[in-house]
Amino acid sequence: MKIKSLLASFMLLSAVSMTAGGNEYAHLYDNLPFEMPVIDRPAIPSRQVDLKEFGGVGDGITLNTKAFAEAINKLSKQGGGTLNVPAGIWLTGPIVLKSNINLHLDAGAMIVFAADESLYDTVYVVYEGFEAWRTQSPISGVNLENVSITGDGIIDGNGGMWRPVKKDKMNTAEWKNLIAKGGIVNGNVWYPSQSYIDGEEMAKGDRRAKLTKEEAQSIKRYLRPVMVQLVGCKNVLLQGVTFQNSPAWNVHPLMCENLIVDGVFIKNPDYAQNGDGLDVESCTNVIIYRSTLDVGDDAICLKSGKDEAGRKRGVPTSNVIVRDCRVFHGHGGFVVGSEMSGGVNNVSVSDCQFLGTDIGLRFKSCRGRGGVVRNIHIDNVNMLNISGDAITFDLYYFVKNAPKEIPPVDETTPRFCDIFIKDVTSFNSGKALKFNGIPEMPIDNIQISNSVFTAREGGLLSESKDIKLNKVTIRPDSGAAMTVNNVSNATFTDCTFDSATPIEYTGDNKGIKVD
Repeated sequence: MKIKSLLASFMLLSAVSMTAGGNEYAHLYDNLPFEMPVIDRPAIPSRQVDLKEFGGVGDGITLNTKAFAEAINKLSKQGGGTLNVPAGIWLTGPIVLKSNINLHLDAGAMIVFAADESLYDTVYVVYEGFEAWRTQSPISGVNLENVSITGDGIIDGNGGMWRPVKKDKMNTAEWKNLIAKGGIVNGNVWYPSQSYIDGEEMAKGDRRAKLTKEEAQSIKRYLRPVMVQLVGCKNVLLQGVTFQNSPAWNVHPLMCENLIVDGVFIKNPDYAQNGDGLDVESCTNVIIYRSTLDVGDDAICLKSGKDEAGRKRGVPTSNVIVRDCRVFHGHGGFVVGSEMSGGVNNVSVSDCQFLGTDIGLRFKSCRGRGGVVRNIHIDNVNMLNISGDAITFDLYYFVKNAPKEIPPVDETTPRFCDIFIKDVTSFNSGKALKFNGIPEMPIDNIQISNSVFTAREGGLLSESKDIKLNKVTIRPDSGAAMTVNNVSNATFTDCTFDSATPIEYTGDNKGIKVD
């Protein structure tokens, strides 16, 4: 099904607010700085079936694709219910969910997706912001209502059969073990198959979006899938389960309404290319709560489409609560972008810990995206051993050469504005802060208060305006505590810039106040 038709269905979904009576998530709305409907768990019928009733065998050898399909189909015909997966290793091909279904994994249950690419169809989906043919996700659902994945078990995407690996991402022993399993080594990269290498060549540049279905079918390994993709679904719950070892992104809700992610563990190897944790794209009314991520790319990431395709879709990610989450490895702990062309707004991030991520709070985009990111509230975030920036706003993401002339502001110009950050502590980061706007659209109205940053380097404010720092401490190992470059209207109140050079001014600045 084409994404345009999915969007049409999505827009018809009701915007009915659920009541807070007996809702275990109602307390998350206390003092929320924006209006948001109170959401609750999906209403799943009490009916239950066991996978073994449909011939399922959890021995790690028997293929259970048919058993999963028959169980889900039977429940669906009866009006829905819970498919219980008992302890065991359940080898299977793709699982396609339906409305009013809860896929529940008992403690000791592990769903492992088979390393046989012939089991996976080629489907038309959205990935990395644009529509194209891609290999079918191990778990998927389209235009569903009331769907959940719950329990204490593990869902493993068998990502090693799909992903390339760069030699410098592994130690010597890991690399030797990897190449001993087969595959192809080309330069400093291990590939799972020749078809992957062929795919890289076939899909160069913008060719990936133009592939025919037949071409895509010939390079399934290269078009490695998101492990869990839910599109245009309403009332979704992911709770308790471990999602791990995905071929690409782990969990990708797209154009969903009323989404709860509670107490999950999302894990990919740190060398996993495109190994994002949770990518919430063009979704409305979202709770991400009590969850842990340890992944190979961005961890908790909000998106809304890429460039013209995202702007044409025009569905922002809006009304999002991120609370009591922790991230270990990842390119960013909490991330907005870079695919944010439909906009992101009304977001609260609080009571989170980022431990060893590349960047802590990461906002990224570039010219050509368009989209506005605004009304973001961040409170009580603690970070340890961030290798790069503790907080970054970067409008030069993945840009090698800036244009010689400043382009005019139009629909392709991205904007970050109206972002409020307080009570952040970052210990031992690479850089305290980086605000890197573009001249035609400076980073705008960012407020940081009551926060402490110790880092190898201090902060940078560049191409920014209306910036307020209040009771902020920056203690760099060397250099200026703060560099101010082409900034208009910045106020530093009761700040401690603990360096021999507290503030270094470069470029053309105006309206800088130090109180």
